[in-house]
Amino acid sequence: MALVPYEETAGVGLRAFHKPLATFSFANHRIQIRQDWRQLGVAAVVWDAAIVLSTYLEMGAVELRGCSAVELGAGTGLVGIVAALLENIGQTQIKGYSKRNHTTTLQNKAKLSQIGGDEG
Repeated sequence: MALVPYEETAGVGLRAFHKPLATFSFANHRIQIRQDWRQLGVAAVVWDAAIVLSTYLEMGAVELRGCSAVELGAGTGLVGIVAALLENIGQTQIKGYSKRNHTTTLQNKAKLSQIGGDEG
C-alpha cells in the first residue's frame, strides 16, 4: 500500500503517474515508458528521481565507458535504459516483475537479464 494517495484527481503533479505512456529524450534517443499505476502501483510509474539521475548520467557526470553495472529493482527501467544507451550496461529484473519491464526495455533497445527463470 502506498503512503501517498495517487488518485487521478489528487493534484497536478500526480497526474503524470496516470498517463499510460511517458516519453523522454536521452542520449539522442526517444524513450517511451509504459506506465500502469492502477495495475502495478509505485513500480509502474517514472519517478522524478529517475529523470534526474538519467540527466546526471547523460551530462557525463559519471564515466560509464568500460564499466559494468547491474540495476536491481529497476521500476520502469528508465535509468538502466539511459545508461545502456550511453554505454554497455545491463538491467536485471526479479521473476514476476519482469514482463512489463522486458517489453519496455526491448522497445528501447537496452539489454535485460532475468533472475529466477524466464518470465517472458
